[in-house]
Amino acid sequence: MKKAFIFPGQGSQYVGMAADLYETSVEAKEMIKTADDALGMNLSYILFNGPEEQLKQSEFTQPAIFLHSVILASLIRTLNPYAVAGHSVGEYSAFVASGAIQFYDAIKLVRERGIAMQKAGIERPGTMAAIIGLDEEQVIQCCNEVSQEGIVQCANFNSPGQVVISGEVNAVKKAMELCKSKGAKLTKELQVSGAFHSPLMDSAKEKLKIALDKTPLYDARVPVYVNVTAKPVVRKEEIKNLLYEQLSTPVLWLQIINNMINDGVDEFYEIGPGKVLQGLMKRINPDVKIFGIDKYSDVEKYI
Repeated sequence: MKKAFIFPGQGSQYVGMAADLYETSVEAKEMIKTADDALGMNLSYILFNGPEEQLKQSEFTQPAIFLHSVILASLIRTLNPYAVAGHSVGEYSAFVASGAIQFYDAIKLVRERGIAMQKAGIERPGTMAAIIGLDEEQVIQCCNEVSQEGIVQCANFNSPGQVVISGEVNAVKKAMELCKSKGAKLTKELQVSGAFHSPLMDSAKEKLKIALDKTPLYDARVPVYVNVTAKPVVRKEEIKNLLYEQLSTPVLWLQIINNMINDGVDEFYEIGPGKVLQGLMKRINPDVKIFGIDKYSDVEKYI
């Protein structure tokens, strides 16, 4: 049996997340206090109480999801995963679970990333949209065909027939129309604060690079299948550049999961808030076992 931990990204947050972990586990309580101290702010209050509008802002969403995920991974570490991966900001949770970044350093890095992405979204406004029912090549072609309208590209290859596009508002809307005319079952604009995983995030990349340069990195203890290439990495020399490039390049989630399965992984654990990755897994390969770990009651099954 080869197990993999997979960590969700932005959009999985909810008000009240990690509250039961804080109340039930001494280790979780200490990690949450450490995060508040590291950031010099009361992130825990926003996790537990919201308001939802504040929790949806990238500068809070990203460290919130990261913190919840990393606590859970720490509580079930005896499961000993063969490999790990994370969707967008979830990749930071994966690197912590692999030992490549220390928790205290990573929570600060993730907050910097969230702030930088939020600012980039204000400086160069953009949007994202989910395209359901076309294959990857068709969506890529549609983005290419409307490129004269502005920047638009594929941002997430999530599962067969589910691709998210990202870019300037007018170009994304034109691409949505074209995808619909080519037979897409659904095109849906997403409620996001910027055009993530597109060149509109270039200013955020430069701010992230400064933060990455200050962050100690280590070789990973287990392979991390990364968003940029969908391939496993272990060496610290590669990690920094992959996290830097990730902000403006697509998340190759479908390819990551297929590569993990091809490498022998047959049990996946989504670790963090929500069930987004479990839903994607059922569409990618319904024969693979997938478990969700979000609440303390889920943790209890494995300790």
